[in-house]
Amino acid sequence: MTSLASSTGEPLTPNRRAAFFLLFFSLMAIGAGNTMLIAAVIPPLIRDLGLPDWMAGAIFSLSALCWSLSSPFWGKRSNVWGRRRVMALGLAGYSVSMALLFLASWAAVSHLLTGTFAIFACLALSRTMFGLVGSGANPAAQAYVADRTTPQERQSEIAFITSGFSLGTIVGPAFAAMLVTTLGILSPMIITCALAALMSFLLYKFLPENRAPVADAVRAKIIPGAAGLWRARNVYPFLVFAICLSLVTGILTQVFPFIVIDQLHLCPREVLQGAASPDGKFECGRRVAGYTGPAFMVSAMAVMLSQLAMIPLLKLRNRTLMICGCAPLLVGALLLFSVMRLPGGPDQIGLIYPILITAQFFIGLGQGLARPGFSSGASLAVSPQLQGNVAGLVISANGMGFIVTPFLGLALYQFVARPLPFILVSALLVTMALFAFFVIPRGVGEAEGAPTGHEEP
Repeated sequence: MTSLASSTGEPLTPNRRAAFFLLFFSLMAIGAGNTMLIAAVIPPLIRDLGLPDWMAGAIFSLSALCWSLSSPFWGKRSNVWGRRRVMALGLAGYSVSMALLFLASWAAVSHLLTGTFAIFACLALSRTMFGLVGSGANPAAQAYVADRTTPQERQSEIAFITSGFSLGTIVGPAFAAMLVTTLGILSPMIITCALAALMSFLLYKFLPENRAPVADAVRAKIIPGAAGLWRARNVYPFLVFAICLSLVTGILTQVFPFIVIDQLHLCPREVLQGAASPDGKFECGRRVAGYTGPAFMVSAMAVMLSQLAMIPLLKLRNRTLMICGCAPLLVGALLLFSVMRLPGGPDQIGLIYPILITAQFFIGLGQGLARPGFSSGASLAVSPQLQGNVAGLVISANGMGFIVTPFLGLALYQFVARPLPFILVSALLVTMALFAFFVIPRGVGEAEGAPTGHEEP
């Protein structure tokens, strides 16, 4: 492999691919753990403990708030400490978060922790550690890739490492279903804790960091253009789109397990009354994991298809990817809306479940197209010295939508009308496509010499 120069002037050494694979597997660990919680652990756990549905989303909402507030800090800090240290610290924080979440859940299941507010507070605060410290992994990883790729390579390489997260979401639900059925509903937390700790060690020990970090914090703060970067005309459209996409995916992801529970009648009253079996396994959790796991696997496989096959093959511009990604997401939302109009029940599984699977496929396809579009677009819109800063802003925007999804998703679903979240999502997706088309000028956030053989929409 010939040595090339990245946008920062650092040689692209032969060990670059091995480093990117290490990032790939690190993000895969985060993706697997998060999807285990969303698909197979938290929703049935909340139901089994007798807590209201909105609390499941609120646990992730508080974490998302901390994630959005701290991601820009970690992105800038990676300029000073180096990408490797911040990524390793992020994985370590994620591991601690999972350990605390396990302890809080175990105390609640064992009736050592009682009271609705006390249980909710302990679960939410445990998850907060992920938002505060675990948020360092993603912006540092994206900045690491930006440091070591040419502008022409960046879209596909960012898609490659983020597909590691997607692969984790494929492995996670299936693994979680197996763990919940055999070892109990809390076992995925322990496994994820150990896996994240291992990846933190591997990153710190083996990830090559050839580019010296900025000498001190003062130098990092006076980089031209760093102050107010989020307001820059060539950056803020990508951040606005990212926030809206996180809102869409947050609503669709958090509401989906409850659709499965309610439309398929998986947790009737007689199950909840005897929620915990003698060996501590929750019957509701076992039932739900058997259905949500395969559905989220299909969604993640669609993400992989779009990021590893469609994006390199089609070579679309970033703006086009963002617009095109809204279409399959809209199809998925409308399919979920149609499910809510059908009569539910165990006798309807043969009709409802294939629709749910198909909806998840389109949701995954849309996410896989849109995310590399705005991530790569924001990266290419700024200078090499600002890669850590803009990566932190992008990752922050990725989490902002999840802050309000319990109120715009689960609360509407539980207290107003179950189809309403999907009407809201559909309207938002149409608005997002129009926003990307009319607000983002052609050529902004694109590499010089980017392919032009595919006409912009």
